[in-house]
Amino acid sequence: MIQRVSGLQARTAAPQPQVQQRGGGSAFGAMLQQELKKTQPAGVAFSKHAISRAQERGIQVTPDLMDQLAGSVSRAQAKGAKNILAMDTEKAFIINVPTAKVITAITQEEMKENIFTNIDGAVFL
Repeated sequence: MIQRVSGLQARTAAPQPQVQQRGGGSAFGAMLQQELKKTQPAGVAFSKHAISRAQERGIQVTPDLMDQLAGSVSRAQAKGAKNILAMDTEKAFIINVPTAKVITAITQEEMKENIFTNIDGAVFL
């Protein structure tokens, strides 16, 4: 407890509330967390278009698939890619890497007849 001496009287100060910021309790910790978020996407989000395409095409979005997509984004980001095609034998996704957002979802049948443009990388899931 902090004691203050005022003249001849000693009194105790009321305890000050502890304010702790997320990310380590300091301004530096908060700034570090912000920078880490910029370089390491926490996860991948689906655009409204991608959600509707996945539903229409019967593509199930599972936690395992989300982890694979997030890993693809991280690997593509490390190589400097901006838009990637992430695919396996059954499905493919066009992903904007800087925003970690899935733009569209495509099935195997649709992959046979499509040409993918405006991508600068491909990642196999």
